[in-house]
Amino acid sequence: MASPLVKLFSIFLIIISLFTPPALSVVPEECQTETNGCTNKEKALPLKLIAIFSILIASVIGVCSPLFTRSIPALHPDRNLFVIVKCFAAGIILATGFMHVLPDSFDMLSSSCLKENPWHKFPFTGFVAMLSAIVTLMVDSMATSIYSKKCSSGVIPEGGPAIGEGQHEMAVVNIGQSHGHGHYHGPKPGGNLDQQLLRYRVIAMVLELGIVVHSVVIGLSLGASNNTCTIRGLVAALCFHQMFEGMGLGGCILQAKYKTLKKVIMVFFFSVTTPFGIALGIAMSKTYKENSPTALITVGLLNASSAGLLIYMALVDLLSADFMGPKLQGSIKLQIKSYAAVLLGAGGMSLMAKWA
Repeated sequence: MASPLVKLFSIFLIIISLFTPPALSVVPEECQTETNGCTNKEKALPLKLIAIFSILIASVIGVCSPLFTRSIPALHPDRNLFVIVKCFAAGIILATGFMHVLPDSFDMLSSSCLKENPWHKFPFTGFVAMLSAIVTLMVDSMATSIYSKKCSSGVIPEGGPAIGEGQHEMAVVNIGQSHGHGHYHGPKPGGNLDQQLLRYRVIAMVLELGIVVHSVVIGLSLGASNNTCTIRGLVAALCFHQMFEGMGLGGCILQAKYKTLKKVIMVFFFSVTTPFGIALGIAMSKTYKENSPTALITVGLLNASSAGLLIYMALVDLLSADFMGPKLQGSIKLQIKSYAAVLLGAGGMSLMAKWA
């Protein structure tokens, strides 16, 4: 029995096909069949199975590494090295949006397999990426407002107080100033630290959403492909990509101070989405043709939306938040090191565009 996600994706393909003009069915022969000499379904299947396990392991290592480094003093979230590593991972995410996802969407939605009107008359990739960035801003802003209201009304997200140790001590001291009433005078618990923690939690959730969508799409593309000449390079590139993208997400999860259960859930979904996408692509390989108009439109639009989300998250919620924060603003030397880490991460991921 097909899983609900498989059914959902199939329904999505059907909806796209309904809005696809009938003229799209008249396409060049190369858009209907794969004529590449490297196409070999029997040899491609073992490579895909290897990809599932290798990418799964790389994803787990990447997203879990920040979570298990709290015992290492040099990698504590308050230390400079943690900031530098996080900037490196943010550079990876930024390059993923600009150098991998966005160009793929441009190629797909400008393919000769699609009808001239409207796909070649309007830049759908840029338009959808722009809308995606705006929608991400809306979700980011509204989620922060909702969390802030819950916090101010005494409903602390994650079922526990989000105050620092120093604030907790202040609250205890101020109990002595309560004059026997059921309240105390002095600053309320939380304050700026609560707001910062809420921002970290919103950032982690929105970033996870964007990465999950993107990971399913790239996994589907790999799983549906039978081109043995490109699969090997893709596996290496995706392992690198998933490991360091996971490090960026893992750093956000660590700063969000989630409970153990939620950490496990977020780690699980990040780790399994790309392998799930590959498995879904394998299951759909008989009916899914990566150069068919329906597939080009579906994956192209999903890639454009993922690109807008990843670019927004990397620039606004990760890089801008850190570089404009008090820690980096207080040290030019640390800023230079962090910029170098961003350039190194973005440059390394850009080189991977040759194989991915």
